[in-house]
Amino acid sequence: MNNSMISAMVSMSGIQQRLDLLSDNIANMDNTGYKRKEASFEDTLTRVQKQTSKMKLAGRATPSGFDLGFGSRMTAITSNFTQGPIKTTDNPTDLAIEGNALFAVLTESGKAYTRAGDFHLQQDPSDPESAYLVTVTGQFVLNAEGDPIAVPAGAKMQIDGQGNITAISEDEVADLGRIQLLTPIRPDALEPVDGNLFVLASGAVEADVLSDTTLLPQGQQAHIQQGALEGSNVNLTDEMAEMLQVQRAYQLTARALSSSETMLGLANNLRG
Repeated sequence: MNNSMISAMVSMSGIQQRLDLLSDNIANMDNTGYKRKEASFEDTLTRVQKQTSKMKLAGRATPSGFDLGFGSRMTAITSNFTQGPIKTTDNPTDLAIEGNALFAVLTESGKAYTRAGDFHLQQDPSDPESAYLVTVTGQFVLNAEGDPIAVPAGAKMQIDGQGNITAISEDEVADLGRIQLLTPIRPDALEPVDGNLFVLASGAVEADVLSDTTLLPQGQQAHIQQGALEGSNVNLTDEMAEMLQVQRAYQLTARALSSSETMLGLANNLRG
């Protein structure tokens, strides 16, 4: 195959991946706390093609060679952690993060992180007098010590900006600790997974990737807003505009592949 066919095929594969990413963003734009995915691209291979000695004319100011590329490919997918819009719900178990931080939750595979604060209280099957704060899929929300948050059944929760939880019942007022809020200091070491969650990349250590938000300077600390939810930071207008551009690029690349195939066929017929 000639260079133009290789370049077109490689570029079409990368563009298709970009289309898939845009489709994923649009499909999740209504998910609570969803963070937009972005892609990085790079040249697959670039080399300098030397020209014949006839091109070395007197007075030539530019080099007598040209760059020859073989398309581009997607090298990384990152999440954009910019703040999404916050909507008031008045539901005491709905929590929105203001600032750069993540909730910690316990999954079957271990610890994970999320911005989705649409929580609810789930009764403990072994203790009818106790309930746990869980996600919509039943995963335990963790406190600052890394333990599930237990709430007395029937008690009202009050959560301040730092995540301190107070349970108010008819008989008493109980301090239930603080919700764990972790600020990404190396967002590139977090990988998005199903369920609107993030996990540590292979080989990464939590202490090197995330920091308790209360340990940061005052102006960098994230806060919790009770009775509200953060929407996704996906802008449908921007996503659709970019999708049109990417689709157009795919069409042009496909046309280049067809032209290369036609020229190759003509060359084969001439040699025959």
